[in-house]
Amino acid sequence: MYLLGLGLVLLLLKWAEFGPVANWAWWVVLAPFGLAILWWAWADATGYTKRRAMERDEARKAARVERQRDALGLNPRKRR
Repeated sequence: MYLLGLGLVLLLLKWAEFGPVANWAWWVVLAPFGLAILWWAWADATGYTKRRAMERDEARKAARVERQRDALGLNPRKRR
């Protein structure tokens, strides 16, 4: 996502002909978009995206169970 944001900023600077970016070649300005595509392809191909989503879901589930146990009074008192 950072690469996409960087690409958009560079594209805007190049289009507005602002600062040193105005003199850069187009391939340099558009390179972050290509890198973002490569990153997403790698993340999907290796299962990185799915693994992160599953970890996030498991953490949410564990927090929900912990809140429910606290609400029911099933957790032993914690030391202060």
